[in-house]
Amino acid sequence: MPNSTALEDIAFVQQTAQALETNIAKVIQGKQSVIRLVLTALLSEGHVLLEDVPGVGKTRLAQALARSIDTSFKRIQFTPDLLPNDITGVSIFDEATRAFRFVQGPVFASIVLADEINRGTPRVQSSLIESMAEAMVTVDGVSYELPAPFFVIATQNPADFHGTYPLPEAQLDRFLMRLTMGYPTVEDEKLILDIHAAGNPLQELSAVAHAEDILKCQSLIRHLHVSDRIRDYIVTLVDATRHHSAFLYGCSPRASLALLRAAQASAALDGRNYVLPRDIRDLALPVLAHRLPLRLQARGECSSSSQALQAILDQHPVEKWEG
Repeated sequence: MPNSTALEDIAFVQQTAQALETNIAKVIQGKQSVIRLVLTALLSEGHVLLEDVPGVGKTRLAQALARSIDTSFKRIQFTPDLLPNDITGVSIFDEATRAFRFVQGPVFASIVLADEINRGTPRVQSSLIESMAEAMVTVDGVSYELPAPFFVIATQNPADFHGTYPLPEAQLDRFLMRLTMGYPTVEDEKLILDIHAAGNPLQELSAVAHAEDILKCQSLIRHLHVSDRIRDYIVTLVDATRHHSAFLYGCSPRASLALLRAAQASAALDGRNYVLPRDIRDLALPVLAHRLPLRLQARGECSSSSQALQAILDQHPVEKWEG
């Protein structure tokens, strides 16, 4: 049984996440499930890719999150003429000291909004790989640590939009989740009109958490109990993707670890200090689907990787892993 100290720690994580979710919901109406998944990724020390059509609130969600946490925030607007040094920074020659000094780029912030990331060229997109994987940036052979916590929330338009460059597989694999916002319901859209007609609610947001709170939550979540049965469930699902005929290749061990960490965070947000099979099932699609490219021959039967992955989940129902 969990001890009282552990439950108190989980209560802190849950209270912090609830405060953030409530604050963000003042700007983003009707998207509680998306907000929760973004917070799950943040507390899992991962990164999020928001993919959807323009105008559904992707950028506003990122900005609302940044305003809700008392920490540094930078926005990078990706364009075809952007260069890698425009993101990471550059060494310049200082006439006064007769030496080179490093000028930090916008990636040196705790929360980084990579807006319309697929409008940047693949060379520019790949400049984020090291920072997202290791929270470091290497320029001219010198490595620089990024602030902690470090969270990239990127937005992109669907791949068939004009002037976009599909993200390379190595870049996609660095995102813990890929999410879609979706259109609001009729009722939610009426509420959006009412709230935003009087002004910009984003300007009225104030921080409800500090960077230290996020770091504490991340540390606590790493120690949530994950039973051997849950680990077997994760490995079984991931291994099934490697043998499924619809996929060009399956998920890597990085995906297994991402699913485990996301499940730990989701359990904490529910007030539990242990992971349940349903945590794995509910997170499998946003965590794994974007890592699974479809074979050309499979596109006639499967409209997306999510559909093929759902078939794997159906073959391994949670009831087999409970108890």
